[in-house]
Amino acid sequence: MKNKYYLYMIVLAIMAFASCKKDSFLNRYPLSDVSPQNFFKDETDLQLYCNQYYANLPIQGFVDMDDNSDDKANASMNQFLAGTYTVPTTGGGWDFGFIRTCNYFLANYSKANTTTDIKNIYVGETLFFRANDYWGKVKRFGDVPYINRYITDTSKSALYGTRMPHKQVMDSVLKDINFAVDHLPESAADGRVNKYIALALKARVCLWEGTYRKYFGAGDETPYLQAASDAAEQIMNSGQYNIYTTGHPQTDYYNLFIQDELQVNPEAIMPMRYLTTVLTNNFDRQLGEAGDGYSKDFVRSYLCSDGLPTSLSPLYKGDDTPDDEATNRDPRYKQEIATRGFDFLNGDIITLPRIGTSVTSTGYQPIKGRSSSIAAWNADQSTYDVFIFRYAETLLIEAEATAELGTCTQGILDATINKLRDRVGMPHMIITSLVKDPKSDFPNIPVLIDEIRRERRVELASEGFRSDDLHRWHAGTLINNPETVLGMKLTPALRAQYPPDQVGSIVTDANSYIEVYPGSARTWDDKLYLYPIPTQELTLNPNLKQNPGW
Repeated sequence: MKNKYYLYMIVLAIMAFASCKKDSFLNRYPLSDVSPQNFFKDETDLQLYCNQYYANLPIQGFVDMDDNSDDKANASMNQFLAGTYTVPTTGGGWDFGFIRTCNYFLANYSKANTTTDIKNIYVGETLFFRANDYWGKVKRFGDVPYINRYITDTSKSALYGTRMPHKQVMDSVLKDINFAVDHLPESAADGRVNKYIALALKARVCLWEGTYRKYFGAGDETPYLQAASDAAEQIMNSGQYNIYTTGHPQTDYYNLFIQDELQVNPEAIMPMRYLTTVLTNNFDRQLGEAGDGYSKDFVRSYLCSDGLPTSLSPLYKGDDTPDDEATNRDPRYKQEIATRGFDFLNGDIITLPRIGTSVTSTGYQPIKGRSSSIAAWNADQSTYDVFIFRYAETLLIEAEATAELGTCTQGILDATINKLRDRVGMPHMIITSLVKDPKSDFPNIPVLIDEIRRERRVELASEGFRSDDLHRWHAGTLINNPETVLGMKLTPALRAQYPPDQVGSIVTDANSYIEVYPGSARTWDDKLYLYPIPTQELTLNPNLKQNPGW
């Protein structure tokens, strides 16, 4: 039976463990308070130490996620894409304190009086989190110093070496994840990471690295793409997970993200749980106040209900009105975007998109994770769980990795993409029937890969993957598409249906599309594939060189 997860318990333990004072050296945790002489005595100590890692899990809370991509055009323009991001003096993500915390454990865990198998479980947890942290650093900075041993005050000269090449760091990351996969149990109590969670991370990391190597011409991509597929298949073959559905294609996708209890949901490889009086969140309220909005470019990516893109389908009714645009589309359209009839809050029914307010910048209001519940809307009182690893992502990884390897078959599509389509009642993706979208963002890639990318974009919208996807596909220039900063079509006839003071300041282009940033633009610069290293780090360590363009 699928393991139950109790992450809120671990979060509370983190608060108790990490509440001690920090000092300045390497932004470190107070490891001197956890000395080998009085700690690491037994399994309880190993577990207590590892609890602190869980605050670093990648929670998908929806609020403002994907605003750094072509999917969104938030009312507040993303500084990075606007070209106004400046090199920070300190911080900026260049922090190795967590790595130090992991390395301290690895230097001392063997002292515990317990079996090697038990010790290796907690080594596996530590390497799982260290791998995820280093992967995040590689995505952000490229080459980074790689430190896999505990640095003391007397050995800190090791901190001032050169950066290790991206590919070497990622080979070490994969080694860490493989250890976690091999030594974590298949089922773990109290929300701890297990073998399948480690496989989910492995699939995610290896797909990113494999496609990065391919599209940046770095070479050696095949082993990573194969590892991504192998990891995804192990999860699929476990029989532990499935796509959530109750047989209601017009509502199941939406309802997936407003559940109080994901621990029994078959799609949850790892959920983050919230419980009244224990741990709550504010996601639902923020989603109604975020000034967020999907871009016109994203909305065009939804297929029509016949499985064809809008540029080819006879069912597409155009976008002169919001109702026309939403008609005959993939049912996820109305389950991700607030359209006529959506209950905004306790009977406040949407008739027209809430433009000219703090609700949405584009007219395409994201509603994934947003409910009409007053209880969830109350500040910091929502108990809706959110995903950390979702089975749908695993299926998409398998489809994309095999397509990149040239081994994707109809059987693989039926076991992956078409399971997602079955949930919402969309026609199956059939390899022999695929037709290249003449308005594709990727005109030079095979149609199969193109359509798998589209499916990923729609299924994982607002979950924080899109910027990483553009990065690994070497596709940052998609930001230059003018439709990435446009909203819905606001014709004079539609504008007249709103109170004049609500829409009077909204600017539209020559074709009546809302301009989210009038007089401004987002222009891609290849330096944006990496963030800059803070200037203080360059001063402290002359062996570091700034990333190109910064």
